[in-house]
Amino acid sequence: MKRKNTPHGGLHIIIVGCGKVGETLTEQLTKEGHDITLIDKDAAKLNDLSNLYDVMGIVGTGASYSIQMEAGIEEADLLIAVTDSDELNLLCCTVAKRVGNCAAIARVRNPDYSEEIPYLREKLGLAMIINPEQAAAHEAARLLYLPTALEVHPFAHGQAEMVKFKIPEKSVLDGMSIAETGRNGLSAKILICGVEREEEMAIPDGSYELKAGDMISFVASRKDAKAFLEKIGLQTRQVRDTMIIGGGKAAYYLAKRLLDEGIQVKLIEKDTARCEELTVLLPEAIIINGDGTDTELLKEEGIDYIQSFVPLTGIDEENVLLTLHARTVSDAKLVTKINRINFKTVINELDLGSVLYPKYITSEAIIAYVRARMASLNSNVETLYHLFDSRAEAVEFLVREESPVTGKPLMELKLKTDLLVSCIFRNGKIIIPSGNDCIMVGDTVLIVTAHTGLGDLQDILA
Repeated sequence: MKRKNTPHGGLHIIIVGCGKVGETLTEQLTKEGHDITLIDKDAAKLNDLSNLYDVMGIVGTGASYSIQMEAGIEEADLLIAVTDSDELNLLCCTVAKRVGNCAAIARVRNPDYSEEIPYLREKLGLAMIINPEQAAAHEAARLLYLPTALEVHPFAHGQAEMVKFKIPEKSVLDGMSIAETGRNGLSAKILICGVEREEEMAIPDGSYELKAGDMISFVASRKDAKAFLEKIGLQTRQVRDTMIIGGGKAAYYLAKRLLDEGIQVKLIEKDTARCEELTVLLPEAIIINGDGTDTELLKEEGIDYIQSFVPLTGIDEENVLLTLHARTVSDAKLVTKINRINFKTVINELDLGSVLYPKYITSEAIIAYVRARMASLNSNVETLYHLFDSRAEAVEFLVREESPVTGKPLMELKLKTDLLVSCIFRNGKIIIPSGNDCIMVGDTVLIVTAHTGLGDLQDILA
């Protein structure tokens, strides 16, 4: 494959579509040293992004042969199509695969295509097809299965989880050091890998003392994560029922997933025609045709005693206000979807329960793929999550062959500071590693670090 000589030896990437995802990807991928060319029909938007991130912009349709040639498709390593149209995204990728010798990623959101993604991906030869609404719904569902958690990230093919929660007042953990939690048998099978306190983030060692109000992230197998939360007195039973406001794609995906798990779903949607569609698509759900922002209607439908509440309207402000209203009238588990990412600081100060950003979910999956392309042959990035407002990362590597980090006890490796080898997945078993454990070929290894941009497992060495 031809490689354009980018300043940092990065990839030459063409991004079609300058919406929220396109912008998030441009910001992240330029930060990681890649050479980006943007294609969009909106000249003003292109101009803004080109100046902001110092990237090249081409005005036009991304599916056009001549526009792709102008963007340098013949030398490109990757084309990412994230316009608002699924069909245009698939067409952009098809043209790119024919003209260039590059990998291609399409964003596809229509539920009609979601069943066919493996087929489309194989037949069109795409590296990845990503559906932000479906990914956001999966994340919301994980939070409703474990309501105490503020975030749940799966690793090791879903066998392990990184769970974030807030230490409540009068908790047994208040005033205890991490080493003490181990000696008391509280944290025998988990690893606390991140703490956020008053906007300060730490990757803690054994002497770190925990306090009520801390946001804690820990890694464990699914079973051990639940057992730990139970030991410290937090509830781990999945919710019995949920109320979803809005009947868009994300709401459909979430309702379908919850109904499959035996969770009752009540969905409120304004549009009568959409309600009729949803009644056919989700026969087991209760579909209410009404205005989800009407507090009287919410009361009538039982917001006071519902176990979980998920506003999924297309308007961020509505979602925020609905969550704040639900907080005052019920004890429900709250999950809030936010599309715009520019008000993150303000949003963090509001008590919105678990907050989902579909744009980040999409960009993280794509960035993990890009880093995997950049990695050496001995390890590969499998998944990637940004933690604590992108001040830390959790990166999962597949160890393909021997390297300076394999076969030696962890205590003998000179690791970077602010970095933890948090979990090893070997032969179907989850290992929470001690200093005597080694990384072996064939393992999947989870690294949590404040050093962002890890692309290769050997980067953990000081």
